[in-house]
Amino acid sequence: MTAKSLNVVLCWHMHQPYYREGLKGAYHLPWVYLHGIKDYSDMAAHLERYPLMRAVVNFAPVLLEQLDDYAQQLDVLLKHGKPTQDHMLNLLSGVERIPSDVASRLRIVQDCQRCHAPRMIHPYPAFHRLLRMIGATGDAAAGGSADLHAHLGYLSEQYFLDLLTWYHLAWLGNSLRQLPLVQRLMAQETGFSAADRHELLHLMQHCMAGLIPRYRALAERGQVELSMTPYGHPIVPLLNDFGNLRDALPEVPVPDAPAYPGGAARSRWHLQHGVEVFERYFGIKPAGVWLSEGGVSEDALAQLDEMEFAWTASGEGVWRNSCVKSGCSEEVLQSRHTLFSPSRIDGFKTRVFFRDDGLSDLIGFKYSDWHADDAVADFIRHLENIATFFGKDANRHVVSVILDGENAWEYYPDNGHHFLDALYATLSSHPTLKVSTFAEQAAHAPAIPMKRLAAGSWVYGSFSTWIGSDDKNRGWDYLVAAKQAYDSVVAAGKLNADQLALATRQLAVCEGSDWFWWFGDYNPSGSVSDFEQLYRTQLRELYRLLGVAPPALLDVPLSSGGGWVENAGTMRRNA
Repeated sequence: MTAKSLNVVLCWHMHQPYYREGLKGAYHLPWVYLHGIKDYSDMAAHLERYPLMRAVVNFAPVLLEQLDDYAQQLDVLLKHGKPTQDHMLNLLSGVERIPSDVASRLRIVQDCQRCHAPRMIHPYPAFHRLLRMIGATGDAAAGGSADLHAHLGYLSEQYFLDLLTWYHLAWLGNSLRQLPLVQRLMAQETGFSAADRHELLHLMQHCMAGLIPRYRALAERGQVELSMTPYGHPIVPLLNDFGNLRDALPEVPVPDAPAYPGGAARSRWHLQHGVEVFERYFGIKPAGVWLSEGGVSEDALAQLDEMEFAWTASGEGVWRNSCVKSGCSEEVLQSRHTLFSPSRIDGFKTRVFFRDDGLSDLIGFKYSDWHADDAVADFIRHLENIATFFGKDANRHVVSVILDGENAWEYYPDNGHHFLDALYATLSSHPTLKVSTFAEQAAHAPAIPMKRLAAGSWVYGSFSTWIGSDDKNRGWDYLVAAKQAYDSVVAAGKLNADQLALATRQLAVCEGSDWFWWFGDYNPSGSVSDFEQLYRTQLRELYRLLGVAPPALLDVPLSSGGGWVENAGTMRRNA
């Protein structure tokens, strides 16, 4: 093998759905700003610390808009005392008083436990003590004991202010926790004053306001390739044609509607509007698109060709199904040889990369419990074995490691700091592994011809996470009915230009993939309730913007959950 022989692409996908109630209402869930001060900040810091490291960072445009919005709202709060649209931030700042009723106080206690307690509560004795002293378990799903309910009415407001402060301190990324202010607040432990909390909020605002410029700077110096998903994070192949479900799952039930009305046009809108938002924040058009959830199909690939994107990517299950659909031999499937090259699908220009599910899942699910040095050594050994397998031709191949850039680190010590630090140090200086980007490899790596692309996603190679079960199909039926109402109102010319723009954006929010991800009895009931309530709220808001009475069924929960899944259901394992 020659020096820097095997190409390795790490792609971190950053995405949160639209958490506001409608386009301008209250934030229903706080995950955008919490991941902002933890994961998006830390991930930028790791790359800044290792300038020879290369990576792809993918952003959902609706996440970019919300990051920007939070930074602006926090700025106005701190300068003018105007409440934000986020209840937790208002409580922390003191602009909203701690409530006196037991139900509202219980909600604060539960909200301040929404994290992985072994990594984010238990390591902080003062935080853990605040919860233990009232009989809380450190588990937001537990609901609280009878003793907890009895105690809540007697607690001082300072107790809740301290609890809120610790919750936000625990959500700070490792890079922010090293700052003198944070070290001082953690050492103080209790009795956080309004001035203390405002200093913390200033730090959070500064962090949020700096995120997009930091990633833009990393891209401008050529260290990072920035890519995007379609605007609202929809499953494009399902918008295009429910029949795309059948490639991987020929027998499962489908929604009552035969198709999503005007779905192909909606997919184009999400792609085009996504580019507009991306260019507004980063000043460039992305070279590639991680279609939401790696959901690909030939009709989606044709749309990427129309917009002249250089690359897209999906999962190993789609590669396997595509090989079968293309008539590849069993030997090709067993060797996985073509997994490690971009594919050129007959009749299409956009190159398709496929993730190594095993390597990606090691980071997502397994290494969090390993010592960082052992985990990195194991990961590098896998890559070196692949390089050895290809020998002198290794430089013609690409290993694609693609995964969630925000949810895994909650399960690692110190937010994954030790693992990522060692990984980047090793990869950026390794003598035979070359870190690269998809745009670079799409332009230079030899592509492997493939006759057909099977429709599917990175999760199991199918769309079963979003369609094909009773609750998920019911969610699609609700969306189809809303789209039919939209089409009818638009066709009748009942909306002026501004009203149409608002309704169209609201429709895009309703078309996002995350609602369907959570529907189903295998997911935790709390998360299912959060997302299905917000989904119904978004649909009702769309009807309101259209001037149409929402159907009564939107007042009835469409999924209840009740199961247990790994990592609270935020990620899926393939290997």
